[in-house]
Amino acid sequence: MSPAHRRFLVLEQGVGAAIFNFVLNAGIAWLLFHQLDTVPIRGQQSIVGDTVATSVILPFLTCLIVTPIVRRRIRQGALAPLDARAPLAWLPRRTGLRALVFGCLGGLAFAPVTIAILDALGVTALGFRHFVVFKASFAALAALVVTPVISLAALAGDVAPAVTGAGQRAAQGG
Repeated sequence: MSPAHRRFLVLEQGVGAAIFNFVLNAGIAWLLFHQLDTVPIRGQQSIVGDTVATSVILPFLTCLIVTPIVRRRIRQGALAPLDARAPLAWLPRRTGLRALVFGCLGGLAFAPVTIAILDALGVTALGFRHFVVFKASFAALAALVVTPVISLAALAGDVAPAVTGAGQRAAQGG
């Protein structure tokens, strides 16, 4: 993996996605929960419900957005594709199916761990402002993990067969 790939995955797709999702999810928390003084851990409008939803929806939507962007950047020669034998090459090629896989994996990976931690800490509710910070931070951390993985999958031999001109120069590191 070239330094350009690392920079792209860490800064743009990692840090950039974390910042974007922090701000976006703070806004979502405000829109969905602003009428509550405290947000309970469980119930119809709750921390657990929102955490499960975010765990599934964030990777799903991220995949739907990021995969075509990365593929387009490869076709335009701005990024070189990586070896098709990369560990994530087993994922479905179709973006919608890939998004479903990432949504399921996100739900299985993020929600149970987060809920277990909240339970272990004895959290029964959060004040509205603390919930906004929690949701924004949770989404930022999830995006920091999942967005580079989704981008790496899109870089892994997952592009149209012929990359020519600028794409060949990018693949050669030039």
